[in-house]
Amino acid sequence: MATFDFHQLDRFSGSSTSIRRPREFTYFSFDEKHELRPLSTESLSYYHPPVFNAPGTHAPPIDLSAGFDTFVQRDDGIDEHLDALLDTLQAHEEQLLQSVQEDDTKIGDVRTQADVITWRGMMTKILTAAFDIFNEFEMNATCFQGTIFVEENNAAKAARRTAQNTQNTPRGGVPQEMMQYWGYKFETLSVLPKPWAECTRHEIEAREVQTVNNNAQFCSIVRTGIGATSLIIAGEVDAVLGEKPDSPDDPIPWVELKTSAEQTGHPREAVKFERKLLNYWAQSFLLAVPTIMVGFRTPDGFLTRIQELSTQRIPSMVKQGSRTWDGNVCINLTGAFLEILKRTVVGGGVWRISRKQGEKRIEVFKVEDAGTGNIIRPSFKAHREKLRALEIAAALGS
Repeated sequence: MATFDFHQLDRFSGSSTSIRRPREFTYFSFDEKHELRPLSTESLSYYHPPVFNAPGTHAPPIDLSAGFDTFVQRDDGIDEHLDALLDTLQAHEEQLLQSVQEDDTKIGDVRTQADVITWRGMMTKILTAAFDIFNEFEMNATCFQGTIFVEENNAAKAARRTAQNTQNTPRGGVPQEMMQYWGYKFETLSVLPKPWAECTRHEIEAREVQTVNNNAQFCSIVRTGIGATSLIIAGEVDAVLGEKPDSPDDPIPWVELKTSAEQTGHPREAVKFERKLLNYWAQSFLLAVPTIMVGFRTPDGFLTRIQELSTQRIPSMVKQGSRTWDGNVCINLTGAFLEILKRTVVGGGVWRISRKQGEKRIEVFKVEDAGTGNIIRPSFKAHREKLRALEIAAALGS
C-alpha cells in the first residue's frame, strides 16, 4: 500500500509545476435518452443568457423551480465505468487506422498514449483534496499497456448518496433534489441547440417552459499534463460561446454554468463562496474552460443576476480575499500524487484510491491481484491489443 500524506502543505507551495494546456482531440454526445454517440456534436449547446430584469420590461422573476414535476432525470445509479470515454477513443483510433491504410498516418500515431486516462471528475477530487475537507472519495485503478485507467468506485458513490438521502431536510429548508434541479433549470435557460443566428425567436423565448432533461450531454476529451504525467481527461462541457474554432490548436470558448445563493455581504458567506470557487476553478481548469457564468438565486430559487467569472483569474480573486485555498498548492500536490500513482499501479490487478472525509492523506492499495476488473471493457482491450500487434509488425518490417 502507498500512502500520500499532505498534512504539511508548505512543501507544495511556491510556483506551480509545469502544466500542458488541455487540447481537445475528440468528443462524444449522449442524446436525450442518454445513448452514446461517439465522435458526435449532437448534444453540443450554445450559450445565450436568459433575458430577465431588462430595462423597460415588467416580466416576473424567473423561478428556477418551475417544471420540477416534469423533470426528466438521468439514472445516476448505473455504473458506466469508463465505457463512453473508451468507446469514443476506440472510434477515434479506428478513424486514424483507416488513414494509415490510406498512407496518410503512421501506425505509431494511432494509439492515443498517456500515463493516465480518466474522467474530469476524478481529477477534480485530487486537485481539490488539499483544501476540501469534505472531499471523500474512492476510485478504482488498473494498468493496461503502460497506461493507468481510473474510474469512480460506484459502490462507494451509491453508499454516500443513500446516506445523504436519509438525512432530513431542515424545517423550512429546500430538499436537495430541488436545489440540484435549479442548476439544471439554469442550464436549460442559458443554452440553445444551435448558434443564436440559426435559432428562431420561439426557440430562444420558449426556454423558460422547456422540459428539463439532463440525459443529453456533450463531452470533450482532451490531452493535457501536470508535471511529468501525461493525461487524457474527458468531461461534460455545458456550452460554447459563439462557435468552436475550426483549428484544433485554437482555444475553445467553453462556458461552464453554475448556480449559487445570492450574497448578503456577511463575511461567512464570502468564505463559503470562495470554497465553492475551488470546485468551479478545478473543474474548468482541467478542460481549459475559460469562462464560468454563475446564476445567483434567492433562497427559494428565483434568479437574481448572472455574474461572469474568468477561470484564470479565480485563484487571484481568492488570494485577494480570505485566502481559503491556493491554486499553486493544488497543482503541485496533484503532480506529486500522480508520481506516486505511477510508481504504485503497475502490472496486472486492480487498486483502490481512497481518501476519507477530513483526512489529509490518500491511500492506494491493491484489491485484486490480476486482470483489470470491470474498468476496461474486453472490446477495448482487444482493440488496443490489435493496435499493439500492428505497431510491432510495422517495427519489424521497417
